[in-house]
Amino acid sequence: MSLDAMCEAVKMIGLGAIDLLGPKDWPVIKQHGIWCPMCNGAEISLTKGWNHTEYHPTLINNYTEHIDLVAAAGYQNLICFSGNREGMDDETGLENCVEGLKKIIGQAEKKKVVIVMELLNSKIDHKDQMCDHTKWGVELAKRIGSENFKLLYDIYHMQIDEGDVIRTITDNHQYIAHFHTGGVPGRHEIDDTQELHYPAIMRAILATGYTGYVAQEFVPTSANKMAALKKCVRICDV
Repeated sequence: MSLDAMCEAVKMIGLGAIDLLGPKDWPVIKQHGIWCPMCNGAEISLTKGWNHTEYHPTLINNYTEHIDLVAAAGYQNLICFSGNREGMDDETGLENCVEGLKKIIGQAEKKKVVIVMELLNSKIDHKDQMCDHTKWGVELAKRIGSENFKLLYDIYHMQIDEGDVIRTITDNHQYIAHFHTGGVPGRHEIDDTQELHYPAIMRAILATGYTGYVAQEFVPTSANKMAALKKCVRICDV
């Protein structure tokens, strides 16, 4: 459906936000009174990210521009990615990411924009992705040492690569800015057809004091996709 139609549809469900939209989409959602909790558009791709220094000049230019755009639009979070390993070890990846991200983090702090790196599984969906475990992402956040760099904890991805979802969220919530859902296996509806019990996960997130958004990011198996979305929103309403 068009973005206009989607805005109207999600409002009928009771939602007030749509995730992962860039500058060209913001005027449309603003007309509908819809928020964007996680902005995109500055990244090169999921595979070419901050862990490889050859991409730093392009990424620094992109993020320098988009930090200003996000701030001017009144939004807060801007997504980024580590990129693939391509034979690189964890420590070198950390050092390279710190080197590049520190060149934009001062601007992000000044503009009150949070740069958010997504945790992606490397077992099934994103082979060779470096930021594929919470421990690595948290270490990166510690080294950058700014409240304007945090993680996007994708519950689906992290169940696949590390499990122990509730404990991990509870122990590391101060480094997490945003959440994505998804059923395991298959990233389908987050109901009793899959292995994660989302009401318990949502209660654990609430217990940390989190007041941000949880974005529904699943692939519906139902022919009525909006009905599937409504069902999954209710599952997370605790």
